[in-house]
Amino acid sequence: MSTTAESTTVSPREPREGARPPGVRWRTGARELLLVALLYVGYSAGRLLADDDLASARDRALDLLALEGLLGLDPEWAWSSWLASHHALAVAASYWYSVGHYTVTPAVLLWLWWRRPSAYARERWTLVAASVVALVVYVAVPVAPPRLVGYVDVLASTAAAGWWSEHASAPAGLGHLTNELAAMPSLHVGWACWVALVVWRLTRRPWARLLSLAHPVITSLVVVATANHWLVDVLAGAVLVLAVDLAVGLWHDRARERRAVPMDWRDRGRSE
Repeated sequence: MSTTAESTTVSPREPREGARPPGVRWRTGARELLLVALLYVGYSAGRLLADDDLASARDRALDLLALEGLLGLDPEWAWSSWLASHHALAVAASYWYSVGHYTVTPAVLLWLWWRRPSAYARERWTLVAASVVALVVYVAVPVAPPRLVGYVDVLASTAAAGWWSEHASAPAGLGHLTNELAAMPSLHVGWACWVALVVWRLTRRPWARLLSLAHPVITSLVVVATANHWLVDVLAGAVLVLAVDLAVGLWHDRARERRAVPMDWRDRGRSE
């Protein structure tokens, strides 16, 4: 039985999706780092512009609590009290709150840029746009978290096990750099939902999808049980990201359709 060259030749390994030349890769990487830096500068500027009237922020928080009471959805006191009485879980939750938000999201963003460049722009703009909307809300309508309205401050009670103090997850001595009246909406939950959307869309691995779905669920439980967010904040953060994701997707699809239209058809449409 004869064999052909085609049957014995191993096809070369396909390159990574949308692989960029090294020079382009580093230029785009520098641009993306600049974008992240600008977002951080915007957050810091928002901290300086935000109203620090704690009394008004507490009044708004109590209004949210009253709304939750009407809906029968006010678990903050029970959850934070229970968590504070279980020290090991409280420490774990404090680390999740302080670490996960700042590591998982950048890691997924880096994975997107490196492994899924064709999807990177769309997903990045969802994250940026949702964050900008949240920062505007923080400046315009400051809302106090439960821990500043008399609820158990779990991070403060576990400060000896970490680097934080009574200023949420800010390192001791740097509390003045964080906006403590930025409860509504919860970007912790919003970013976690973004991670779940991205991983679910761009990978078929069951374990990765399962972890991505668990991330916003656990984050939601943690931010409420540590008394850093109201349940309404959690819902608002999730809805914000889902709404922005839908809007960015529609804009991205429309832009792609415009690019697909041949130039002569565009000129013909203008002439008519």
